[in-house]
Amino acid sequence: MQEQYDPDLIETQAQSYWDDGQCFRAHEDSAKEKFYCLSMFPYPSGRLHMGHVRNYTIGDVIARHQRMLGKNVLQPMGWDAFGLPAENAAIANQVPPARWTYENIDYMRRQLKRLGFAYDWSRELATCQPDYYRWEQWLFTRLFKKGLVYKKTAVVNWDPVDQTVLANEQVIDGRGWRSGAKVERREIPQWFLRITHYAEELLNGLDQLEGWPEQVRTMQRHWIGRSEGVEVCFDVPDRDALKVYTTRPDTLMGVTYLAVAAEHPLAAEAAKQRPELAAFIEACRHAGVTEADMATMEKRGVDTGIHAIHPISGERIPVWAANFVLMDYGTGAVMSVPAHDQRDWEFARAYGLPIKQVIAPMEAESEVNLEQQAWTEKGRLVASSAFDGLDFDQAFAAIAEHLEGAGKGARQVNYRLRDWGVSRQRYWGCPIPMIHCPDCGDVPVPEEQLPVVLPEDVAFDGVGSPLKKMSEFMQTTCPQCGGAAQRETDTFDTFFESSWYYARYTVPNTDTAMLDERARYWLPVDQYVGGVEHAVLHLLYARFFHKLMRDEGLVTCDEPFQRLLTQGMVLKDGAKMSKSKGNTVDPEALIQRYGADTVRLFTMFAAPPELSLEWSDSAVEGSFRFLKRLWKQAHDHLASGPAGPLDTTRLSSAQAELRRKLHQTIAKVSDDIGRRQTFNTAIAACMELLNDLGRFDDSSDSGRALSQEVLEGITLMLAPIVPHITHALWQALGHHQAVIDAPWPHVDEAALLSDTLSLVVQVNGKLRANIEVSAKASSEQIQEAALADENVQRHTQGKAVAKVIVVPGKLVNVVVK
Repeated sequence: MQEQYDPDLIETQAQSYWDDGQCFRAHEDSAKEKFYCLSMFPYPSGRLHMGHVRNYTIGDVIARHQRMLGKNVLQPMGWDAFGLPAENAAIANQVPPARWTYENIDYMRRQLKRLGFAYDWSRELATCQPDYYRWEQWLFTRLFKKGLVYKKTAVVNWDPVDQTVLANEQVIDGRGWRSGAKVERREIPQWFLRITHYAEELLNGLDQLEGWPEQVRTMQRHWIGRSEGVEVCFDVPDRDALKVYTTRPDTLMGVTYLAVAAEHPLAAEAAKQRPELAAFIEACRHAGVTEADMATMEKRGVDTGIHAIHPISGERIPVWAANFVLMDYGTGAVMSVPAHDQRDWEFARAYGLPIKQVIAPMEAESEVNLEQQAWTEKGRLVASSAFDGLDFDQAFAAIAEHLEGAGKGARQVNYRLRDWGVSRQRYWGCPIPMIHCPDCGDVPVPEEQLPVVLPEDVAFDGVGSPLKKMSEFMQTTCPQCGGAAQRETDTFDTFFESSWYYARYTVPNTDTAMLDERARYWLPVDQYVGGVEHAVLHLLYARFFHKLMRDEGLVTCDEPFQRLLTQGMVLKDGAKMSKSKGNTVDPEALIQRYGADTVRLFTMFAAPPELSLEWSDSAVEGSFRFLKRLWKQAHDHLASGPAGPLDTTRLSSAQAELRRKLHQTIAKVSDDIGRRQTFNTAIAACMELLNDLGRFDDSSDSGRALSQEVLEGITLMLAPIVPHITHALWQALGHHQAVIDAPWPHVDEAALLSDTLSLVVQVNGKLRANIEVSAKASSEQIQEAALADENVQRHTQGKAVAKVIVVPGKLVNVVVK
């Protein structure tokens, strides 16, 4: 064993061993318990950042630990390769998005391998490859035939310069983030998946995901947003009735106006006679549509001049077009009760609309001041005719029953969740496999014609999709009638690809099916690791997609991910690392200076995985020093020659104490990594044990044998975290088997037994001393030792001892008067 720790040499040798032996290639083996460990795959942006390193190190530690526990482990890697960044890079660098993407994949693959992650690279996939996206196209056509796919016009953010739809976060101060053009709200045809058909199952399934953080489950429950309410019908003379949904039917008698979205057909019709309304509708086309926009924008509206009929009182209720109502949310109309809804109150005050109180506190003496704000609590009904005096539950039932009897409403369960719009008017994405025929309408591409391959050699200027300019792509024939037709030029939302990639990893190289029986062996994923920023959309879409595949007979389990770990961000100087802030740290430079193991050790030791990690140069240096110390400790031990066997029946007290510490550490680290997933405390325990070994000065045969056992224990416990140095140490310690194939160390329960016990001594419940007694001491002997302690005597002097309570193995409480 060389004297100096040389991470470059050690890591090169370890990685060569793993590559040559294909050590991490997974095979289905029904005789072994499987463990599928997966980290969220990266977008191939060109360089790894420290967030990547942290995410993938966490997953790798878990996978390696499970392998040492004897599990059949699968840990794959791939690339979330479609998306807008490639288009932007293509414009900036004058290269096709495909070329930019594949070059980045090659570079990032080398970076990941340099970090020593135990991936089965034979299963590598990139979502931009036709043999991958062929199968999501296939599934889409199946869903279309089952009625789970449909097309409708939807309001979108439209950039008139770039000729593309923008996501809400790409609209900055009402302008396109790249072009700077004033964004319009435009209605265009979009493809949707009926995720709402699975809303109840998605919601109920959260209760079964006990291995998920409660924070994530709560976020998904809120996003799905189940509510029980009543759909109320307001008749409109000479027009279609307005239907509104409310969870507060108890406030129905307090409705003083109705509000409809600017895009509502009723508003559009009224605008033909009202220039002010037409101007308002046009202005709304350039306003934001996010919930955040709705919450913070000034509430504005225009009277349509149309009145609706209250379904119970028969009163004429004015209908306003308002900028806080979204057309694609519910029916595009809401009933407004300004006395009991703050938004409605603000709007009513701004436009001089009536505010009618119909809910009062349950306590008759309490008063409500509607001059200051709306009163939004539940209470008893007032000024509500036959419903006066009813509480919320009574009023809900009575009003719903009245409306149902009159044919003016019905109880309804609603969801905040909206159907998933999967259309994107961008080029670099999976083509949606549909054909538009003038005679047959929308027709799915036949299975034998899949995949619809995205042309990769294109000139890209960022104005619209180049697919619209490629007649060889667009022009085709209808599969039904054989007439001239056009391909769909929209591409899938990139969430589409990331919603099922975990399943495709299980069936590498198959070209005859989307999934096969191997998926049923590996799924569900046992451990999923990724950022909490994906807690809602990605994870919700993946759960939905999994149920679609289950109902297609492709998988048998109900959920894709059994256990979820959401790691925190990497911060520097209190801010998230980002190129725009200029505070990034290049992991490649760190690897060159310190080695991959140091980088891995730092990221696992600096903070618990679910919390943010604050970057520290000194802590990185400290991790490097620890590995050098570990190496030196092993070198110094081996320099004296091989150690003999350890006779555990003839240990001195110091030897027994160190061996007890070893097995206490094994028990703690096993729990920290396996159950608690607190890798930082596991590392701290190993560091403490190495310190104890450093203080253990015993060169006897028994002492050297014990030192060997401790070094082997530390090596095994650290192997999942720093796999390169432990690979070398395990060999140096005399083992021919690689450390990745060594079993996890087991706890020797006998070693945990001690000849003495450490007990806390309290006087009247306050800690006053710690005493050491024989493990075989009687209660009388323990009591005698406690009362003889100098500090205990100081607090009992001059006082009568009423009683002494001995709690075996824990404490002594002396009660004095």
